[in-house]
Amino acid sequence: MSPEKLGQHFLSDTDWQERIADEVHIDSGMWVEIGSGHGEMTTTIAQRAKKLFAVELDPALARRLLKVTAPFKNVEIVQSDVMAVDFGKLTNGERFSVYGNLPYYITSPILHRLFEHADRIPAIHIVIQYEVGVRIVAQPGRRDYGYLSVASQWYGNPEIKFRLPPGAFNPPPKVDSALVSFHMPGERSRIKVPDEHAFLEFVKECFAQKRKTLRNNLRPRLGNRTEEILEAADLPKDARAEQLTISQFAGLFKLAI
Repeated sequence: MSPEKLGQHFLSDTDWQERIADEVHIDSGMWVEIGSGHGEMTTTIAQRAKKLFAVELDPALARRLLKVTAPFKNVEIVQSDVMAVDFGKLTNGERFSVYGNLPYYITSPILHRLFEHADRIPAIHIVIQYEVGVRIVAQPGRRDYGYLSVASQWYGNPEIKFRLPPGAFNPPPKVDSALVSFHMPGERSRIKVPDEHAFLEFVKECFAQKRKTLRNNLRPRLGNRTEEILEAADLPKDARAEQLTISQFAGLFKLAI
């Protein structure tokens, strides 16, 4: 399968590589790189990290990475689909930071796999489609605010560091990209819920159909209790999910369970 079919756009511009390296502040801990490609950032991370696991799906690129990283004894090439990687086993339960140039079509699933290990990840730095980055950092009341915003901000404090033009990549994508950095933990460090997984599933239901009110989205779950619970949460009957802060979602969830 060709790199384009895999959604791969390699960060070929060395000026942008240096700018990302300066922004990421690579420390001497353990790192996982997702989508290592030709090793555009791999050797830069390897020069500073104690240990680097470079994950690459394409077998030909993985073989090339073995040669590129041969001088570095702290690098292990993992030829695998990132969604199949057991990060706990790979890192032997240690803390690890993440850098990734992610295929645009699978950004959200990869983030959710990483969030499963949020207690052991101090930072995630990813190059993704700019519009997805905007959704990740969106605040309540904005059109782009949705489930991905809440989940991302629950686990980390995401920030768009800068925008990258298509020309920074080969082949160039049809859209702009962005470096988005998450510093952990996020809102979960100050807002407590009985069950994180159940809470995020509840938030997903709240956003099930964005054009509908919370009352309509939650009626399948709450039935006749819907209006009563919205009132107890001090929310108007016509409230919509995109208007709620994460703290308000948590309060509503506690009333709904």
